[in-house]
Amino acid sequence: MASLKDSMIELDPIFGVSGDEEKVAGYIREALAGKYDEYYADPLGNQFFIKKGINSNLKVMLAAHMDEIGFVVIHIDEKGFVYFVPVGMHDSRVVISQILVINTSKGFVKGITGSRPAHIVTAEEEKKGVPIEQLHLDVGTSSKDETLELGVKVGDYIAFDRKGEYLNGGKVFTGKAVDNRAGCAVLIEVMKRLHTKNIMPTVYGVATVQEEVGLRGAGPVGFQVQPDVALAIDVTPAGGTPGINDRELPIEFGAGTAIKCYDAGLTVPKKLVNRLVEVAEKNQIPYQREVLLKGSTDGKAISLSGNGVLTGCISIPSRYIHSAVGSIHLDDLEHSVQLIVAFIEGFTEKI
Repeated sequence: MASLKDSMIELDPIFGVSGDEEKVAGYIREALAGKYDEYYADPLGNQFFIKKGINSNLKVMLAAHMDEIGFVVIHIDEKGFVYFVPVGMHDSRVVISQILVINTSKGFVKGITGSRPAHIVTAEEEKKGVPIEQLHLDVGTSSKDETLELGVKVGDYIAFDRKGEYLNGGKVFTGKAVDNRAGCAVLIEVMKRLHTKNIMPTVYGVATVQEEVGLRGAGPVGFQVQPDVALAIDVTPAGGTPGINDRELPIEFGAGTAIKCYDAGLTVPKKLVNRLVEVAEKNQIPYQREVLLKGSTDGKAISLSGNGVLTGCISIPSRYIHSAVGSIHLDDLEHSVQLIVAFIEGFTEKI
């Protein structure tokens, strides 16, 4: 059985761009085999793992999205070069000179992102990032027919091709999809630890789809479950690196899980924030209070579902978010797990 540390190594390289999360879902089902009471999936691909509690009418839902940012093939030219557009929010500056992989019906096809060589780049061009629409993917072919023969076609999804690792044997993991395989790793570990516990609420551990393209999977999940309280589990940008001041990103890397108070899509009710803080302090779990002005999580869509859901978010601090080298700290993962488990163990009635 994979540990929390090993889960990151195994989860991160799996291909799972928004709309193509099946391989991630398969891993999570296997990782949780025998650790839940009920399982089902909905038509969108959301995965539901249920741990029954003493009170079947009291429901807690945890939601971690499986998808990663990526790209989708939009055109193949006569020379065989592949053109693509973003799936999710990208910084075009980090896409150049990368190895990408296309998930085709014939298997994975690798390519390199190409742009104009430095020898012919003008002084004006040097000051600008290159828009993704101006990049191309070179898959090593010399004609459109050769590229098509590899299995590449319009509509195929593309991801960064990188194997994640712990830097220099330490606690900092870096990979292509820590957003949000870190959340998936926490979700898996929480469900494992709850498996043998007698708890009051029934817990729905849900691995969601299509978060990066507009929180599209989480809304239907909220409607289906209608929990008494829900917690999204996701990463959040951490500061502390050169070029970023504490006012821009005050969340510290490795200093504990972050309890969200507010973001661009979710105002967490004070009573839920207070409860999470109380649990963290009672159990001496390191935590931080989070306000994020740009971006949101599945929590937004869940909170607005059905008659409305009391929703919060447990955030894992992450450096270099939305790039091929996103990073998280193992201690922050563990403290996120501890907080969620302690919160559920103490959840005996509606807040």
